[in-house]
Amino acid sequence: MYLVWLAGPEAAHCAPGAPVASTANPDPNLPMFTGIIEALGTIVAVGNEGSNRHFTVASPFAAELKIDQSVAHDGVCLTVVAVDAAAGTHVVTAIDETLRVTNLSQWVPGRHVNLERCLAANGRFDGHIVQGHVDATATCTSVTDQQGSWLFRFRHAPGPSRLTVEKGSICVNGTSLTCFESTDDGFTVAIIPYTYEHTSFQQLQAGETVNLEFDIVGKYVAKLLGQRA
Repeated sequence: MYLVWLAGPEAAHCAPGAPVASTANPDPNLPMFTGIIEALGTIVAVGNEGSNRHFTVASPFAAELKIDQSVAHDGVCLTVVAVDAAAGTHVVTAIDETLRVTNLSQWVPGRHVNLERCLAANGRFDGHIVQGHVDATATCTSVTDQQGSWLFRFRHAPGPSRLTVEKGSICVNGTSLTCFESTDDGFTVAIIPYTYEHTSFQQLQAGETVNLEFDIVGKYVAKLLGQRA
């Protein structure tokens, strides 16, 4: 038994992107994310069109992208709307709602963003289930250099579905991480050198805003327990 993402008529009675148990053959075209960052992208241009904002992103795999492909940018699932293979760039568009509930409104040219392309549902899970739907933003309250690793402390607004547990999974700017020192409104993560060097954690400073996606399993459990209360 494995998890598949339902699409089309099959998803009529499920929450968008919700995992369901299935014994049928997996469709390799049904995507998801795992929080394992493929590459660092760089914002090279930002443009506004009405209430929408277009971001041009340079990345190592831009030439491999296709129009209408979904790519997670700092944990936000965005659709590729243009590709310039020669320049090594692609363009994504964020609507007003996305700008309001994520940190995308703070993106400027030169900023690094974590990138992950979709993983087929029958692919290998090296992280945890990530949908690319940001639940909340958090503020980085401290960065501590441990001379071999870095500790990042985050604080967020509390809420019934904004749950972390000791040694549980959390997605920070698209990165699958293990949290500890968990409270109702905060947590800490430890970053090893490889992750630090290959993600946007290398530029993250205290006071900055990050995107959070809480564990989908925990959110469903919290909702079910709330309904029974």
